[in-house]
Amino acid sequence: MEQIKNYINDNKNRFINELVDLLKIPSISADPAYKQDVLNCADEVAKSMKNAGAEKIEICKTNGYPIVYGEKIVDTDLPTVLIYGHYDVQPADPLELWESGPFDPVIKKTDIHPEGAIFARGACDDKGQFYMHIKAFELMINTATLPCNIKFMIEGEEEVGSENLGVFVKDNKERLKCDAILISDTGIIANDTPSITTGLKGLSYLEVEVTGPNRDLHSGLYGGAVANPINILCEMISKMKDENNHITIPGFYDNVMELSTEERVEMARAPFSLDKYKKELDLPDIHGEEGYTTMERTGIRPTLDVNGIWGGYTGEGAKTVIPSKAYAKISMRLVPKQSDEEITELFSDYFSSIAPNSVKVKVTPHHGGEPYVSPTDIPAYLAASKAMETTYGKKPVPVKSGGSIPIVALFEKELGVKSILLGFGLDSDAIHSPNEHYGIFNYLKGIETIPYFFEYYAKSR
Repeated sequence: MEQIKNYINDNKNRFINELVDLLKIPSISADPAYKQDVLNCADEVAKSMKNAGAEKIEICKTNGYPIVYGEKIVDTDLPTVLIYGHYDVQPADPLELWESGPFDPVIKKTDIHPEGAIFARGACDDKGQFYMHIKAFELMINTATLPCNIKFMIEGEEEVGSENLGVFVKDNKERLKCDAILISDTGIIANDTPSITTGLKGLSYLEVEVTGPNRDLHSGLYGGAVANPINILCEMISKMKDENNHITIPGFYDNVMELSTEERVEMARAPFSLDKYKKELDLPDIHGEEGYTTMERTGIRPTLDVNGIWGGYTGEGAKTVIPSKAYAKISMRLVPKQSDEEITELFSDYFSSIAPNSVKVKVTPHHGGEPYVSPTDIPAYLAASKAMETTYGKKPVPVKSGGSIPIVALFEKELGVKSILLGFGLDSDAIHSPNEHYGIFNYLKGIETIPYFFEYYAKSR
């Protein structure tokens, strides 16, 4: 323990500065305008792997953005851990809500992060978290304490569905062969309450288009005589849930498993303050599916949300038109036993069925992924739990997350290996939102904890 802490203390400022430099690169995979920045970020990730001591580093081309691969094989008779992460980030919009530039990282102290937090897009999701692994690897290499083999696979398309990563995994099974997969793209309950994510939701993400007249119309001359696509779209969306916030798509819940009373009681043991939750989000009250707690709604129940809606005139002043088209982006988070392809089809059929004859509708699936559950009795999970207990001084709580990492289920299918979700972010870190940040404490605690995972996992094999 002393060796690990000394190395981190001696290199703390460099670790932080290197991450800050990485965060300056606007690697937004969703926007083609940032293509070169995404490619530049891949180059920097490869350089950081090389500087840390990795070998056989390759920036692997795909039909989209590249995957950065590197490895260090200590002994083929030893177990191998595959590290997965992503260097691409979400768009920074709306820019006006950022207190500082999304790609001009600043370190500020907050009530939750008295040691400071780095504010920048991608700080927590996922640059700060995957970079912990590269720095922890550097630590083990420079202290001659790497106890098993390690492989890195850091991609550039996670925020747009990881479409090409699936192909890469299928085509490189031998190269990616491993005994466990370690991912830090999740979080903990609090800095004094460590936790390990044992379940992720699946995802079905779609775009809908409602078309009325063949052009925008004068609302005085045509209002009341032709369908307004925005009005119709809002009405259709309102029909997707009933008065109890239960999703109304026929067949949507057919494969949803209900937890037993005992399982729900066990889940409720995780520390959670509803008052604090509402205060942090400035909410007068909570909202969700009737009959379930807030933790159950986010962790074990499927959801449907409108992520964006637009159409018509939204500029300055007034323009009285009936728009020709209206659009919305909609996501559904899925639980185990639900299939993203099946749910996408059910949504498409239902959405089309509730449209009036006065409009035409189009549903375009974007990307999806299967739900995932990690067992808590396998060597890799037990090693992660013991590692956190060593550095935090208390045993982590297993929790189920409302988030999705679509590629995790594919890893299990193609590589036959379970993933351990050892994240260090907080719900309050504003990932995908303005003012995203990542605590210095969390960043360094991850670098401290990861070597223990390797030590305990190697001993368990």
